[in-house]
Amino acid sequence: MQWLASAAVLGVFALALAGIVVLLARFVLALQPGQQFLAAFPGEYPLPEGAPVGLPAWLNWAHFLNSFFLLFIIRTGWQVRREKRPAAFWSPRRNKRRRISLALWFHQAIDILWVANGVIFVVLLLATGQWMRIVPTSWEVFPNALSAALQYAALDWPTENGWVNYNSLQQLSYFAITFVAAPLAIVSGVRLSGIWPKDAERLNRLYPVEWARRVHFPVMLFFVAFIVVHVGLVLATGALRNLDHMYAARGSVDPGEYTSDPTGLVIFAASLVVMAAAWVAARPAVLVPIARLFGDVKQR
Repeated sequence: MQWLASAAVLGVFALALAGIVVLLARFVLALQPGQQFLAAFPGEYPLPEGAPVGLPAWLNWAHFLNSFFLLFIIRTGWQVRREKRPAAFWSPRRNKRRRISLALWFHQAIDILWVANGVIFVVLLLATGQWMRIVPTSWEVFPNALSAALQYAALDWPTENGWVNYNSLQQLSYFAITFVAAPLAIVSGVRLSGIWPKDAERLNRLYPVEWARRVHFPVMLFFVAFIVVHVGLVLATGALRNLDHMYAARGSVDPGEYTSDPTGLVIFAASLVVMAAAWVAARPAVLVPIARLFGDVKQR
């Protein structure tokens, strides 16, 4: 009962704080300087000449796989953090003295797949020019991002067509998740993993394991917060059109198109079914035979 009372208090506080933020944002944008700021910086700036229009099918697939792998990276990361008596342990065949929990093995295996998907994604971004959509190319990105943030806070959300151009706050967020948070997760994860040379004293002094621990968990929380906000805004700012962009590679320069096309929604629902099935299947009875293909497994 105590935690319910604490949750209720926190909920009331959060609602009150959100209300204050909305009122302040509306007040600022109602003033003449605020209106002039919006007129000068509507929330986005033009992309460079030659920037691609639309989202290709490979990006849809990369987006789904990224979501799929992140789901299990977060799940297994939390499991490793909380688990006290693992159900099974995995050891490489060439070094049976090294032993890690089955959850940690699964976490690191999914990490490898996630990194591979990310490398392919970045290579294709650079090769196709899609990078111009998520990498800032003008200093105008910052005042436009502030403008978009004020519009979101005022609940008068910016109207953009993601098929053509993201607003600047979206662009900064996607850049941060791709080129800042993901590399930090990888670098800190490698330091915490079994592939790190434990006998390299000088290297360990230069990069202490404590530093990696201080980075890795907060980065995971950043990913969780990003996913919650990202999914919420996708569904709240034209769900059918946004899901068509992200899952069906369907869109138009006319923002009024694809506002009632359910194709993306159907594919999105199918992807959730796949994720749910994989979530249920990711248990020792299924994971142990797979883990034994790559090493030795001992169960309790």
